Formats: sequence, structure tokens, C-alpha cells
Amino acid sequence: MSSTTLAVPCCPNFRRRNFRLKANSPRGALVEANPRSIPALRGGGGADKSPAAVTLLRVRDDSSSSSPSARDRADDMQAEARAMARAVNATVYSPDLLAAKYGSRPIKVVRRALEIFSGLGSFAFKLWLDQVTDKLDQNQRLRAVELRKTFTNLGPTFVKIGQGLSTRPDLCPPQYLEELSQLQDDLPTFPDAEAFACIERELGCSLDTIYSSISASPIAAASLGQVYKAELSYSGKAVAVKVQRPGIEEAIGLDFYLIRGLGRLINKYADVITSDVVALIDEFARRVYQELNYVQEGQNARRFKKLYADKEDVLVPDIFWDYTGGKVLTMEWVEGVKLNEQEAIERQGLKVLDLVNTGIQCSLRQLLEYGYFHADPHPGNLLATPDGKLAFLDFGMMSETPEQARSAIIGHVVHMVNRDYEAMARDYYTLDFLAPDVDVSPIVPALRAFFDDALNSTVSELNFKTIVDGLGAVLYQYPFNVPAYYALILRSLTVLEGLALVADPNFKVLAASYPYFAKRLLTDPNPYLRDALIELLFKDGKFRWNRLENLLVQGSQDRDFSAKDALQPVLKLLLGPDGEDLRVLVIKEAVRVTEAIVLGSVVESYNFMPGLIRTLVFDPFIKNTAEEESMLELRAQVFRIWALLRTSDNFDPSILLPIVQVLQEPEARILGGRVVGGISQRLAARLLQQVLRAPPPPTVSAPSS
Repeated sequence: MSSTTLAVPCCPNFRRRNFRLKANSPRGALVEANPRSIPALRGGGGADKSPAAVTLLRVRDDSSSSSPSARDRADDMQAEARAMARAVNATVYSPDLLAAKYGSRPIKVVRRALEIFSGLGSFAFKLWLDQVTDKLDQNQRLRAVELRKTFTNLGPTFVKIGQGLSTRPDLCPPQYLEELSQLQDDLPTFPDAEAFACIERELGCSLDTIYSSISASPIAAASLGQVYKAELSYSGKAVAVKVQRPGIEEAIGLDFYLIRGLGRLINKYADVITSDVVALIDEFARRVYQELNYVQEGQNARRFKKLYADKEDVLVPDIFWDYTGGKVLTMEWVEGVKLNEQEAIERQGLKVLDLVNTGIQCSLRQLLEYGYFHADPHPGNLLATPDGKLAFLDFGMMSETPEQARSAIIGHVVHMVNRDYEAMARDYYTLDFLAPDVDVSPIVPALRAFFDDALNSTVSELNFKTIVDGLGAVLYQYPFNVPAYYALILRSLTVLEGLALVADPNFKVLAASYPYFAKRLLTDPNPYLRDALIELLFKDGKFRWNRLENLLVQGSQDRDFSAKDALQPVLKLLLGPDGEDLRVLVIKEAVRVTEAIVLGSVVESYNFMPGLIRTLVFDPFIKNTAEEESMLELRAQVFRIWALLRTSDNFDPSILLPIVQVLQEPEARILGGRVVGGISQRLAARLLQQVLRAPPPPTVSAPSS
């Protein structure tokens, strides 16, 4: 590997010596490191420069136990606390502070305002001309492209704003959403000398004390910072070092000050926009400012790893806390390929669709299980490692799904499957899309008009982007206020489906997601999901066995599905104090199923008898061919469902033990008595019909002529 020699800019107590800079290597991912004792670093930012005897990071020994010791965890927590101390002066977003700072600097404010006005003003003027000449719809794609380019030219703040708008269907028409989603924050790099000086200033230690080598130029650059590849002096470990762009706080602070002023004017005079624009700007600015605190990003990565890296095919980087500060983030490096580089992935013997499926399953857990999710999953942040793992990178922008909304989203899918558009519209209250005083009745026809056409295919065949675009069009027409978490969910799954469609044009993200939804419906004891399951399985007082069979088929495809888990919540609901309505339905269905199994078996045995013997045996009760076929089909479905339960990977006959235990309870004995009574009545009625049935009239032969 080629290298060059450079005298690194010095900081206090820096020992000037030759320092090796490596030529750039291919893009890599980041992996785990654990604490170890190494030379101590001093506090950054002009703090006390005296050495301190501290325990720092220990490199993981793969030959040892994978579980860190209590001492390791304590050391890591201490190192994280020191990193937090280095970032104690990190800037946070405050509209009042920005107003106080820039309110007294009118020349700087006016100069930047003119730059922004020349870019956005030109775009707004063209948009006005389109409206005057009645070409607004005709030129919508052209204007969307121009807006994307304008945001790129205006710099980091507007790139971030454009990316944020690309997830807001309540603010932008579909064509704008599509164009803005293409925004990439790949910007020119800043001087390496400034980056190295920032590392020394943040960590309070000379560069060559920390690294034995570092790449001569960044291996990646984005709107807020750039990344170098380096080797740690004490261990030789390869690491990724993320350094914040100089002056970025000043730049985005001034921009958000101006943009917020514009938002106030929009709220006051632009009636066409129903959302609170200032609130949206404040929310987004807080997220961008959080990205500026690299210690916060490290903590995000740690939390993400704890929740989701329990799966062997998911890789989440750990942090070297003693080499991390407010503007410097250090993680261990591992080679990887961007998820949109299909040929490079296949050369490693991997399949893009396998990796995308891993991403979808992990994303569903993020969105609907724990609620803490990666809010910026573009291809550059998703890497395929040589051993087939999916590595998640860049944890600066995270979001959370409220607990109530997680179940409501699954219920929303159930309502969509059932084409229950009134319930879908009511879901928007729970999802916090609509204020409680908004009338949803005008929204129902719009939902019906779109989904009736979309659902002509089965749910698993639906293209997710088609649903997002159609739903976005509905949201844009009505007074919706889409929460940030939901918009980011749509963006996350749309990105994953887009990556998969490159490898397989027929890929459907809902088909890949449905096993997870089925598993949650069958096994989750959450009352909202239990009600959604009942709603899915019962219609007009009849149990839909085909739906249950489909749920079991789909749910069994999820690696975490357990037949045992699927039984207990249902039993608790059935025998609970609020389960009377369900018990009435279950009793009715239990009678029908028992009758189908008993009489179906009799009919099947009767039909297999030779004709001579059949005349000597009592004729079964069923004489209606359609009824007989229906009963045999129901019996076959029940047997297929039992077979599906038995073929579950973790099936054990002992899962029936809870049923036996529950049947000993008084409520169960009452329920059993009602079922037996119903069966007895049905069989008695059939027997009575058989006895009272009039004999067929005798055949009369015509007299011979």
C-alpha cells in the first residue's frame, strides 16, 4: 500500500515526528471493540492537560467468551462518561438563542438571506408563472428537479431540509417526494489539516499518540463531516474516524434562523399549507443539531446494537469511547460493500435479496417491536460484509415510534386487508394524523377509491411504493398532519424495496413483511392486536378458516414464530371477563367444526364402502351435495391447520398442556358444556330430519301397449 509522510499540525505537548498517511482503501463498515487498558488521553476543549491514569478500551479477543465481564462494562461506562464530559459544551438547538445571536448581526443575516433568496426566489417565481399559465401540473416534474438542485447548491442545511421534505407526503406532492428523495449529501471535503487539528483539540492528545497511520484524504464526505480510515497506535486496530466540518454550527444556525422567520410568515399568510410549518422546522432543526453531537450518535449506536444485534445476520458497530468527543467519533473498521452495488455483492458470493430481507425484518423490529429505529437508511448506510451480514452505519438521525402507534400500524394493515375503510380512517386518530375533532367521513371515499383498485391484487403482491404514493396523494388532499415517525417509516421501507427491485423487479416488500405481521397477530398478547386478530378471523358471525390457515402459513416463515405462543393469548382472551361476545362466536364455530369432523369422517368412510355393503349400512345424514362438499372442505382445513402447528420448528405436544389446565377452570367447563349442548342439538336435529324424511315415491312402470 502506498504511503506518504507528513508533519502533523501540533497541539500542546505534541511530539513532532513523522506520521504515516495511507492511501485510501475501499469503503468499509464498522464493528465491535471492547475496553482495554491503554495510555490515557487528556480531556479536550482546553480542559486540564495533565495526564490521568485511566482504563480505556480493550480489544475483543475472539477466543474468549463473547459476554463482556462486569469490569469490562464498568470500564466502558467510565469511558463513555469521559466522552460525555468532552462533549458537555455541544450546541443544542434553541430558537431563542439563535434570535439573540443573529438579531444583532444584520449584515451577515442580509448577505445569507440574499443567497437563499436568489436560489429559492428564482424557483418560486417559476412556480408562480406555472400557476398563472395553468401549467402547474404539466411542469411539476421539472420544478421538482429544479428544487432538488437548488437545495444542493445552497449547502448542508438545505440538503438536510430537502431530505426531510422527501418524507413528508402532507407537505409535498408525490413527484416532489420522488425527486427530493434522490438528494445526496456528498459535498466537497474540507482541508485535512483542519480535520486533524479538530481531532487533537477534541481529544486533547496529539494525533500520532492516538494513531500509527491515517488516510491521506477522507474516504467519505457528507454535509456535516467526513470520515478517515486510521490505525490505533496501541493495538494496530483499523478504525473509522468521523470528524465534523469546521464552522458547521455557525452555518446551519444562521440558516435555521432565517428559515424559521420564513416559516412564521408561511403560517400567517399561506392558508394552502395546513401544517404548522414553524413546528416542523423546529423539530427538524433539533434532529440536525443532535447529529452535530457525535457522543450522542455513539450512544444511539450503542442502544441500537443492544436492541437489534442479537440476530447473527445483523452487524451494529460499537464505539471507542476514549477516542470520541463532541466532534470526533471513532469506531472499528471492517470492509463492506454498499447495498446498492449488486455486482460487487454477488462477486462475494452473496445475494442482494437475502440482505434486503434481513434489512426488512430488522426494520420491522425497529418500527413495530421496540420503536427505536434508524431514520436515515439510504444505501450508503447499509453495507454487506464479506461474511454475509448487514451492517448498519451512521446513527446521527434516529427516531421512535410511540408504543400506541406500533399496534395501531399493525391494526391498520388488518383493516386494509379487510377493506374496512371506516376503521382505516379512524386509525388516523390513534396514529395522531388527525385532531380528534376532525370528521373522517369525507376521507373514507378517497381511501375506498384508491385501495379498492390497489387491492385487486393480493396484499403480498402489492408494491409498497404504489401504496405510499397513493396514500400520500390522499394525505395531501386532506387536513392530515403526518407525524415524523410515520413519514420516516414509509421512507425506510421504500428505500429497502427500491434496493430489492434492482435485483428482482418482482420483489414486493409487503410479501416479505407479511410473515412478521402474521406472527405478531397470532402471538402478541397486546389487547389492540388481539382485537385486530378477531376482526380478521371473524366476519358476519362466521369464522374464516382460510384466514387462519394463511396466517399460520405466513407466520411459520418467521424464524421466531412459536405455536405455543399463538395458543395462550387466545385462551386468556376467550375465558376472560370481557370475552362473552367472542365465546358466543367460538361456541357456534366449535359446534360447526365438530359436526364437520364427525359427519365428514362418516361421509368419507361411507363413500369408500363397496356398493353392496353401502346398501346394508345406515345412510349418513347429509343429502345436500353442496353441504357435504363444504363440510369436507372445512374438515380438511382444520386438519391442515393442525398439521401446520405440528410442523412448527419448536412444536412440542406439551403445548397442549395449558389447554388441559385451562379446561379445568369453571369458565372453561361452562364453555365446554355449551359446546357439547350445541353439538347435541345439531346432531339430534339431523337425526330427526332423517327419521321424518319422506321415503322416495316408488317407481311406476308404464303399462305395455
